[in-house]
Amino acid sequence: MTTGSSHTSTAPDSGISTFKGQERALRADRLGTGGLLLSVLAATAPLMVVAGVMPTTFAVMGIVGQPLLFVVLGVVLVLFGIGYAEMSRHVHNAGAFYAYISRGLGGTAGAAAALVALVAYNALQVGIYGIFGFEVSGLFATYAEVEVAWWIPALAAAAVVGALGWLKIDVNARVLGVLLIVEVALVVIFDIAAVADPAAEGLSLHAFNPDTLSGAGVGTALCFCIAAFLGFEQAPVYAEETSRPHVLVPRVMFLAVGGVAVFLALSSWALTVAAGPSAIVGTAREQSAGLLFFLTEERLGGTFTDVLHILFVTGMFAAMLSFHNVVARYAFAMGREGLLPAAFGRTTGTSGAPGTGSLLQTAVAAVVVIAFAIADDKPTGDPTAPVLHLFTWFGNVGALGVIVLMALASLSVVVFFARRGAAGTQAWRLVTSMLAGIALLVIAGYTVKDFDVLVGTGPDSSLSWLLPGIIAAALVIGLVQGLLLRSRAPETHARIGLGNQAFQLDKAAEADAGN
Repeated sequence: MTTGSSHTSTAPDSGISTFKGQERALRADRLGTGGLLLSVLAATAPLMVVAGVMPTTFAVMGIVGQPLLFVVLGVVLVLFGIGYAEMSRHVHNAGAFYAYISRGLGGTAGAAAALVALVAYNALQVGIYGIFGFEVSGLFATYAEVEVAWWIPALAAAAVVGALGWLKIDVNARVLGVLLIVEVALVVIFDIAAVADPAAEGLSLHAFNPDTLSGAGVGTALCFCIAAFLGFEQAPVYAEETSRPHVLVPRVMFLAVGGVAVFLALSSWALTVAAGPSAIVGTAREQSAGLLFFLTEERLGGTFTDVLHILFVTGMFAAMLSFHNVVARYAFAMGREGLLPAAFGRTTGTSGAPGTGSLLQTAVAAVVVIAFAIADDKPTGDPTAPVLHLFTWFGNVGALGVIVLMALASLSVVVFFARRGAAGTQAWRLVTSMLAGIALLVIAGYTVKDFDVLVGTGPDSSLSWLLPGIIAAALVIGLVQGLLLRSRAPETHARIGLGNQAFQLDKAAEADAGN
C-alpha cells in the first residue's frame, strides 16, 4: 500500500507515523474529478467576481475591453498550467506551491514559498469576511429591518467555516458544489437575459477589440482581473486526497482555468451588452458594486435580484470555506516537514482533516475581524471604511502573494526537469513555463507599482508599500528560516517538499538503526 493511503494507520508497513489516533497523511480517495473541481472552483467565487471585481475594473480603470483581458489572462494561466500540471504528476504534496518550488529551487526557497503561501491564502480568506459581514448586515437591514453590526455575521461565519473545516473533505465538496452550481446558474441566466435584451447598441463585440486595451491602466486592470482566477492553482493542494492525483489534478486544473476564462469573458461581455459599450464605464461608476443588481432588476425583476443578493453572500461563504481548506492543508504540510510545530502535521479523528491547521486559520480570521471591529468603533468619516478596507487590503495582499508564487513555480518547473535530464523531452512545457513566468512577473510588478490604486489609497500613503511589504517580509523570514534549518537541522531541511516520501525515508532510517 502506498504512503499516500489513509487506511494504513495500524499497518506496520505503512510508513506513516501516528499519534493518539492522528495520522500524518491526509486521507486518500476522498475526492474524484467532480469533488476536486467543485472545491477548486468555489474559491474563484464567480458571483463575487461578476458583482464585485468586474464593476470595479470598469469603474476604476475605465477599460471597456475587460472581456478581452480575461481571454489574455486565460491564455497566460493555461501556459502556466502546462508545466505546473506536468510537475503535479511527480509531486503529490498538500503544500503544492512550496513543495514544487522546493523540489526545483531547493529547500531554502521552499521554506520561503511556504510562508508566503500561508500568509497569502490567509489574507485572501480573511479579507472576504469584511465584505461578507457588510453584505449580510445589509440583508438584515433591508429584509428584516434589523441593524446588525457587520462583525457579528463575520464572526459567526468564521465559526461555521471552522467547524466545516474539521469535517471530511468530501462533505465540504458537497457544500461547495451546491452553492457554486446555483450561483453560476443565476449568472448564466443574467448573461442570457442581457443577450436577449441588449442596450441600444445591440450585441456589440466592441469589448473584444484590442483597441479597448490602450492606455496606462491596462497593467493595473490585469492586477484586478487576475485575482478573479485565484483558486484554479489549488488543485494540487488536494492531491493526497484523490485516488489518482497524476490524472485528476492536471485534468481539474485545465477544466478550471478554461472554464473560468470562458465564464468570466462571456459574463463581463454580457455586462457591456446590457449597459452598452459606450455606457458601461459611466454606469459602473454610478452603480459601483450594485451594477449587476441594477442590470438584473431591469431585465429579470426584483425577486430574481433579491435571490441574487442572497447567492452573492453564499458564494462568498463558499470562497471562504475553500480558502480555509487550503490554508489548513498548507499548515499541515508545513508541520509535517518541520516548518511549523509538529502538531500541525497531524490529521484529526475519523474525518482525516488537518484539524490543527483548521484551528489556526479560524483563530487568525477571528483575531483580524475583531481588530477591524474595534477600528469600526472609531469614527473615520466613512462607516464602511474598516469593512471595505479589510476586503481590499487583505484581498490584494493575498493576490500579490499568489502571483509571486506562480512566477516562482514557473521557474521551478524549468529547473526541476532540467536537473532530471528531461529538458529535451519536456522542451515545449519548459518554454510555456518561461513565458508564463515572465508574464506573471510583469503582472506582479504592476501590482506593486499600482498598489495604491488597487487598495484605494493615495500614492503618498504608507499603505502602498506597507501592505505589499507583508509579502516581502514573509519571503525574507521564510528564507531566513530555510537558511537556519540548512545549517542547524540539515535533515529537516532535506525533508522540505518531500511530503509522504519523507516518512518512507524515516522508516528506512529506523530499519537501518534497528539492524
